[in-house]
Amino acid sequence: MVQKSDDNKARAVGRRKTASARVRITPGKGKITINDREFTNFFTTKLLQDRAMASLTAVGKEKDMDVSVKVAGGGVRGQADAVCHGIARALVEWNEELKPILKAGRFMTRDSRAKERKKPGLHKARRAHQWRKR
Repeated sequence: MVQKSDDNKARAVGRRKTASARVRITPGKGKITINDREFTNFFTTKLLQDRAMASLTAVGKEKDMDVSVKVAGGGVRGQADAVCHGIARALVEWNEELKPILKAGRFMTRDSRAKERKKPGLHKARRAHQWRKR
């Protein structure tokens, strides 16, 4: 779901596994808030921060856009990827010329991999009981 409002804002939804991020971007000074918290307080490790900011960094807009995100579900890595996907989709809605850069960096594609369900008679989704001769 992508929406563009009339006052130079863009909104989009990014998803990964069970995490879902609603992203709103506006031109500004590079302030990022996630769930009404500071960006560095929400994603505490550098790896997660880089993962969430990857789409902004790819187009060179990390200092030019204010980003507000509401994210729910999943774990912190899934949430970071959902934020990255949502930012990429919002950037394309804001400026269509950024789409080739983001598509080449694979930020526009939703990663559809998810946990496979457990099957009856097995330990996990595919792990069977260990065979024992005696």
